[in-house]
Amino acid sequence: MNVPIPEIQTPAFLVDYDVLVRNCDTMRAKAERSDVSFRPHVKTHKVPEIGRLQHGGMLGPITVSTLAEAEHFADAGFEDITWAVPVAPDKLDRAAELAGRIRRLNILIDSPGAVDAIERFADSRSLQFDAFLKVDCGYHRAGVEPDDPSSMQLALRIAKSSAIRFRGLLTHAGHSYQAAGRPEILSIAGVEAGAVDRFARRLSESGVEGIIRSVGSTPTASLVESFEHVDEVRPGNYVFYDAFQSTLGSCSLEDCAATVLASVIGIYKEQNRLMIDAGALALSKDAGPQHLVPDFGYGIVCDGAMNRLSLRVDSLSQEHGKVSVTGDFDFDRFPVGSKLRIVPNHSCLTAAMFDAYQVAREGSIVDQWRPVRGW
Repeated sequence: MNVPIPEIQTPAFLVDYDVLVRNCDTMRAKAERSDVSFRPHVKTHKVPEIGRLQHGGMLGPITVSTLAEAEHFADAGFEDITWAVPVAPDKLDRAAELAGRIRRLNILIDSPGAVDAIERFADSRSLQFDAFLKVDCGYHRAGVEPDDPSSMQLALRIAKSSAIRFRGLLTHAGHSYQAAGRPEILSIAGVEAGAVDRFARRLSESGVEGIIRSVGSTPTASLVESFEHVDEVRPGNYVFYDAFQSTLGSCSLEDCAATVLASVIGIYKEQNRLMIDAGALALSKDAGPQHLVPDFGYGIVCDGAMNRLSLRVDSLSQEHGKVSVTGDFDFDRFPVGSKLRIVPNHSCLTAAMFDAYQVAREGSIVDQWRPVRGW
């Protein structure tokens, strides 16, 4: 397969292979230098091909967000998987089936009710689940408060449960996405690691040893020099990065490995705008880093060589994107039918819009990867 990029139909999700590999190698090398376990998240891309690249071409521990991802990656040979979403009781049967055919499936707990459900299910079948306790380090999406006495009570209950093998403490600094720049991200990184480290120390004092301290957030993982006071890291978005991350300061625009290829389908010089064939179902409606740039638009618009253009995607309907001119721009360079590359605001959501990724090297499409879909 070797098709020039301008010849493929749009909209298309392009993955720059060389940038992708560089991102994978850089993060993995940092984990190795820090002497911590590397369990990258695969929800951003959902394809085993990239899962292997995250481990240098090998199979290794991974993190998923859905059982569909876990099952798909297990079919591809991945044997050590953490499902990093609090378990829903009606999925325990699927989780148990998967756990029975791989080396380890770690599930996530953050409430006594989840423990109740696991114990009812497991006791009737004489099995045990490997599990992490989800800890809230400031994101306030899910997890227990690390310094609340009730959290320690829950942890000790998990440690004593005959239905559960207590693996560790897992947290995610998702609030780093709302940081105002590098200093604040680094501060959040300290809080992220500190939340699980303090908790693990208290558990040790109570006789619970061998607890894994697991963290994961692309902004914090990208900016710290090394991973300290943790045992495991789980970044995911870093494989592609995106317009949000480059604006936040987690990476440079040159580190963004994923773009949406779009065609110009309308030119309206009198209105100082263009129309493209990439709408909400190609770019997603993630608003991007509006806390930093209020009129950011839906992605960063570039030409075919990835040079940033004075264009902003102002609005999206289902299959249309309205693009306004924000500075010097030569309409004659981009007639109807010409191609633009847009760095999406959120590569994870944008990738999920596509049934296939077009793998690009040196201006041509050299392969095609298909992500798993569903839950």
